[in-house]
Amino acid sequence: MHIFNIEKSNSQTIKLSEEESKHAIKVLRLKICDLVHLIDGEGGFYLAKLISDNSKSCQFSVIEKHENYHKMPYFLHIAIAPTKNIERLEWFLEKSTEIGISEITPLLCEHSERKIVKNDRLERVIISAAKQSVKAFFPKLNSLQEFNLLVTSKFDGEKYIAHCNKQDLPLLKNVISLKGKSLILIGPEGDFSPKEVSFALENGFKEISLGTSRLRTETAGIVACDTVSILNL
Repeated sequence: MHIFNIEKSNSQTIKLSEEESKHAIKVLRLKICDLVHLIDGEGGFYLAKLISDNSKSCQFSVIEKHENYHKMPYFLHIAIAPTKNIERLEWFLEKSTEIGISEITPLLCEHSERKIVKNDRLERVIISAAKQSVKAFFPKLNSLQEFNLLVTSKFDGEKYIAHCNKQDLPLLKNVISLKGKSLILIGPEGDFSPKEVSFALENGFKEISLGTSRLRTETAGIVACDTVSILNL
């Protein structure tokens, strides 16, 4: 069944945006009384029936609504250095959304290859992935943030920094608490600098490893995301 993104609503009649309306009527050619699913990004999952086929502002009548649909039993925030090739960051956003993630922060580090990130397209990638994987919750996407600022920000949970500057670090899967709140830092291709690692440790972060392989930035982000998801099944 087709899925569309909407603004959160308590109304029995839901109106789609112009973009979603055009896709529903012009591309998918939905007809009056056709059934669809709607997601609002805040946990609302709706079964609805088309009652107006205006291609600029089609409307649906809500048949069923479920709150907190498939809410994750954990909170995961990954702060990750944007890759030079933006498509690799988009791939991370897509796959982490499909797997399950709560919050994402692009992280500006000493060795960062990309220092400018435009969130508009990235938000669209997240919404598309959420629709594909039937996720009623959308992860929060923050603006690009400097490493030191994020590390010193308050976070009520466990804090980890993944890096390859040291051998024999504990594996994430062996130290993370189940059904808890976690913030994981993933560095750029050149890794975090020793200075950044030391600063993170001074501010309550724990060093972790994601395995014996040296991973690309976006792959490391997915490994971290998938590890937390699997452990919380």
